[in-house]
Amino acid sequence: MMKRPLLPELNNTMINYTRMFHVTIENNKKTHMKSKFLILLFVLSSTIMIAQEKLADKFFSNFGYIKATELYEEVLKKGDTSLHVLTRLGDCYYNNSKSEKAAYWYGKALEKYGDDDINPEYIYKHIQSLRSLGHYDEADTWMKTFMEIQNNDSRIKGYNPENIAKYNELASTEKNKVVKLHNLPFNTKYSDFGAFVHDGQLYFASARNTDDKKLYSWNQEPFLDIYQVKVDKDVDTVTYGTPDFITAEKVNTDFHEASIAITNDGNTMYFTRDNVSKSNKKVKYDKKGTTHLKLYKATLVGEQWTNIVELPFNDEVFSTGHPTLSPDNKQLYFVSDREGGIGNTDIYVVDIEGGNQYSEPRNLGETINTEGREMFPFVAKDSTFYFSSDGHLNLGFLDIFKSNLLKDDTAEPENLGAPYNSGYDDFAYFKNTSEAENEHTGYFSSNRPDGQGGDDIYSFDASVCIQMIKGIARNLNTNEILTGVTVKLINEVGKVIAEVETNDEGSYEFTADCNSTYTVIGSKEDYKDDQKKVTTDNEHEKLTEADLYLEPLISNSQIVINPIFFDFDKSNIRTDAQYELENIVDVMRAHPNMVIKIESHTDSRGRDKYNEKLSDRRAKSTMEYIISRGIARERIESAIGYGEYQLLNKCSNGVKCTEEEHQLNRRSYFYILKE
Repeated sequence: MMKRPLLPELNNTMINYTRMFHVTIENNKKTHMKSKFLILLFVLSSTIMIAQEKLADKFFSNFGYIKATELYEEVLKKGDTSLHVLTRLGDCYYNNSKSEKAAYWYGKALEKYGDDDINPEYIYKHIQSLRSLGHYDEADTWMKTFMEIQNNDSRIKGYNPENIAKYNELASTEKNKVVKLHNLPFNTKYSDFGAFVHDGQLYFASARNTDDKKLYSWNQEPFLDIYQVKVDKDVDTVTYGTPDFITAEKVNTDFHEASIAITNDGNTMYFTRDNVSKSNKKVKYDKKGTTHLKLYKATLVGEQWTNIVELPFNDEVFSTGHPTLSPDNKQLYFVSDREGGIGNTDIYVVDIEGGNQYSEPRNLGETINTEGREMFPFVAKDSTFYFSSDGHLNLGFLDIFKSNLLKDDTAEPENLGAPYNSGYDDFAYFKNTSEAENEHTGYFSSNRPDGQGGDDIYSFDASVCIQMIKGIARNLNTNEILTGVTVKLINEVGKVIAEVETNDEGSYEFTADCNSTYTVIGSKEDYKDDQKKVTTDNEHEKLTEADLYLEPLISNSQIVINPIFFDFDKSNIRTDAQYELENIVDVMRAHPNMVIKIESHTDSRGRDKYNEKLSDRRAKSTMEYIISRGIARERIESAIGYGEYQLLNKCSNGVKCTEEEHQLNRRSYFYILKE
């Protein structure tokens, strides 16, 4: 009696437990199915993103930056914020000179991944983009980071953060010039500087005289003497003789001599020397123990420089040196740290009045002189004034500048930029008389580390060199000229540097730098792009022709593209097929009312029915891809596969054919039903 009530209770418990068990199983099944669905969705989404990223990469590699930008941004919207996508977006905008968006995407990449994981080149591009926007403080911050990572990068040598806005401009080679530098063969491991050429002789200062055991305490090198070396120049080469002491009586002493200037007639030479006592031939010091420099002149008697005379505006308490003459030899320019100057050393000028008479020295003023050091003046034959300074905007230490001071006393000096200037001391510029209007040659001195020793003399050969790239855009099929074609000139690093449209004659033209490689791309709505590689040499004003042939995408009521390929027995759209299908997308975007139908065909290999189904799947995959790119579904009337039933040649079942003959039958058609 007592057990009976327990049975229903037990049964109810078992029933409830069993019911719970079954519900749990059902719920687990649903959860499992949902998980599988989510995993499948995730895998599918990831696959689509990877495919789209590869397609974007393909457009990017072919300079299709606008299309690549669109595709990268779609990938980004789907959740891919990889370093590759962010930096490529930056590159797309950077290469099209869209600085604001380039800086934004480089900034996003740096914000997410940090400067440790990102290629330093992207940091530099970020800096460049910020500079172009005028964001100099932020650019300066990143430049410091770049300097820490790339401490041997040539772009940071002598970098001055206070002048970030101009730094990159100065660090670039002079525009439209080919400049060749040569470290002269007679340089030594000691100081060699201050070239001056007259009548086939190159004069310079050098500390190479090791026969004299006396060393200058400041750098532990022998004292400077003046040397000369024969220079022979023909059309293509310059050769130098063996350097020797200047042919002179008592010009060189046991102390420093350097920096000469010779008059046009070759009879008078001005030079710099330590302040040496006339009585005992020893260096004289001021009350602070400092020896100063003085200017002297010598006269050529026969083949010897003699009759050495000290100039009257020297003094015992300041230095005077680095002489140069005006083209008419009526003025003498020099450097001095005398009282009343603007900075550490200033450039002055005196009028030469005959005999040993000179006017009072005049400071060249604040246009030239700064609170820093102005040194080594030189006046070229065309009256252009050259000098070195560390007080004007520079790449570091002394830089060489030029000025129209003698023609316009308000003209601001101009930094010569690289390669004349570096992050080291660059000075003592001398320019030869130009043999041709577009060329100039000469010398300067520098202690840059690629030389033979301390200061070295470099020759330069600079020639203006520009070339023209021009061509005509034509229809590939008919050869007719095409007007309104957008033609872009792209440099070696992929940056668009110029853009024009073809005129009524279908022609375009660019001015290009010499010794450079470019890509020229022509684009026009409803045509496939065409591109040509162009390499320029060093021949001034040479013309390179690069005609463009654009293939029409619309022909005989079809959108005609290159064949789209599928993997064997597959119907998924490969990257190379997507690349071609973007032409269909572009045409349909350009013609918003256009309606098309798609046909897909196979070759005869394989079973007939299977090929029909396979081609139908491929046609529908093609349609779905076009729809995925924003084309409305109703604009594609149909997508049908016809298998092997509409062969274009003899290659039916059992007929032996080449791969090329079979390929002719594997095709897709895009018929235009409405425009």
